[in-house]
Amino acid sequence: MDLANLRNEYTLDGLRREQLKEDPFQQFESWFQQACNANLPEPNAVNLATVSPDGQPHQRIVLLKYFDRQGFVFFTNYGSRKASQIAENNQVSLLFFWVGLQRQVQICGKAEKISTAESLKYFTTRPRGSQIGAWCSAQSSIISSRKILELQFEQLKAKFQNQEIPLPPSWGGYRVTPDSFEFWQGRENRLHDRFLYKKQDAMNWDIHRLAP
Repeated sequence: MDLANLRNEYTLDGLRREQLKEDPFQQFESWFQQACNANLPEPNAVNLATVSPDGQPHQRIVLLKYFDRQGFVFFTNYGSRKASQIAENNQVSLLFFWVGLQRQVQICGKAEKISTAESLKYFTTRPRGSQIGAWCSAQSSIISSRKILELQFEQLKAKFQNQEIPLPPSWGGYRVTPDSFEFWQGRENRLHDRFLYKKQDAMNWDIHRLAP
């Protein structure tokens, strides 16, 4: 299949240094809010990249559930492949792609487990079906059929009937604490605008324009 002519020009907007906030968290919040206001599908969907002990990168889409100045939080099974790779090497990257706005944001940093209390606080807000799903799936393990999952789900649904569902011991959140942010705005002729925020200390960031 020849994809050479499958292309779009990025003409929506540009990005200038004077438009940027000095604080990358504030800059991200501004762009994230614009993505939400534009009614883009799943604006909190983010590509999480980790690396295996033998150096093989792995990527998957997770959902960002909240962020603040401490970092960016997502949830998963602690027995999953991503979790085992984070345990070996907690340097990760997050990549948001808001195609409707012709924008990307890449965040690089360290991923660490959040507290059980913090995980429980979020877990109680999940739909009941999602809570049961967290119990019945040993994420990333090999299974023989989907019927096994469905049977486990029904068994757990019956077990927890008429009671609150407890937090699974193998499920919880990670917080990615950023060392760098890159904000990318598509431009015509592939002369995209890119700005890198590099952490200087707890409060200060160096900002550099990058060549596209």
